[in-house]
Amino acid sequence: MNHAAFDFDSLASTYDAWFEDKGKLIFAIEVKAFQKVLPSLPKPWLEVGVGSGRFAHSLGIEIGLDPSIKLLDMARNRGINVFLGRGEDAPIGNESLGTAFYIVTICFVNSPLKIVKEANRFLKEDGKVVLGLVLLESPWGRFYQAKGEEGHCFYRHATFYSYKEVERFLRQAGFEIERVLSTLFQKPGEVEHMEPPQEGFSSDAGFAVIVAGRYPTGSSGNEEG
Repeated sequence: MNHAAFDFDSLASTYDAWFEDKGKLIFAIEVKAFQKVLPSLPKPWLEVGVGSGRFAHSLGIEIGLDPSIKLLDMARNRGINVFLGRGEDAPIGNESLGTAFYIVTICFVNSPLKIVKEANRFLKEDGKVVLGLVLLESPWGRFYQAKGEEGHCFYRHATFYSYKEVERFLRQAGFEIERVLSTLFQKPGEVEHMEPPQEGFSSDAGFAVIVAGRYPTGSSGNEEG
């Protein structure tokens, strides 16, 4: 999950336990949103920042990359083909994969631009980047940011980005947004039922799934850098 200086190994069990406890319904809502976009995504699939493999296992993502040995052990036990490494310098061959997923990874890395630029190297020509993230302007973004300021063990290491900032670094890395799904409209502390995702970006949604494809050959996303 983490590609910055923060060591997730010491908190691996705490991180993984969230999915069975407080995060169980939130996780199910987020998985439901991802399932809407999966049929259109070219394979093979890789999750960068696979963590303990919860999302990869639920979504059928075959390969996982992460710098945390303890989290990779958990992912391996969930049937994921795992690699130890960082998103900025992935041990993946050029033009070898179809889709790269970054699920709650972007907020924990030093440079989102660097890890998405790396995807441009290892993805095939028709490759896709799929982000799953909490956006800064959402109620959940503000909630987690406040938790970070209070010293929360995870969120004090997180940086949240606005939709415009995400759009900008994707463009700079050579990708353009093709589809957005928004979900988790229930407020923090009030999640009580399943939700269907909605098409398009909404600042009221706690979680966004963003699918981006490469710029057409001969076009560049760096012009507005």
